Amino acid sequence: MIKFAGITFDPNFKKRTQADFDKKQKYIDSEVLRLSDPYVPMQTGMLKKSGISGTVISSGKVEYIAPYAKPQYYTNAGRGKEGMNNTSGTKGLRGKFWFERMKADHKKEILKGLKKIK
Repeated sequence: MIKFAGITFDPNFKKRTQADFDKKQKYIDSEVLRLSDPYVPMQTGMLKKSGISGTVISSGKVEYIAPYAKPQYYTNAGRGKEGMNNTSGTKGLRGKFWFERMKADHKKEILKGLKKIK
């Protein structure tokens, strides 16, 4: 223990806080993937799976690694299966900017769950 004029530093502070941070980051990464699932455009399901296989949980980086992920993210019209602009009468959530739309819908839920992690 190091003492400076009445201030005491815990030698395990960094180790303890890093473990807390890692738990919280793991939760956020997992929730982003889980909650984004209904928003990701779907034809065969490979785009969704590329997010799971391209993400290292607790890295703080959710990556969709399919070669067509970037164009789908920015330009998908949402007319496919469960799409937000589907013309068959059933409206869904799937389409472009899936992370931003998921975040707008679920940000408070993620933050609430994050506060419960000790």
